[in-house]
Amino acid sequence: MKKPIKLAAALKYEEEEPGTPIVIASGQGEIAARILEIARREKVPVCEDQALAQVLVALEIGTEIPPELYQAVAQIIAFVWQMNKKYS
Repeated sequence: MKKPIKLAAALKYEEEEPGTPIVIASGQGEIAARILEIARREKVPVCEDQALAQVLVALEIGTEIPPELYQAVAQIIAFVWQMNKKYS
């Protein structure tokens, strides 16, 4: 069995600013590992969702997420808000 390739994507979303979340970083392998390392160092909550990561990594950096991903990303944002509330 082949080991799956590590994927990671980082989104930017500001509640105060109108707009859709934007992909600000993405990659696989070593780049994904670096994204996760920075997120953990900066205490940014990390949510693991391989299927969503595959789609996000395919998007260009600076791209707003497409409407078909709104529900999945909304769940991630809700997760982050809950984590921030729990640990702040």
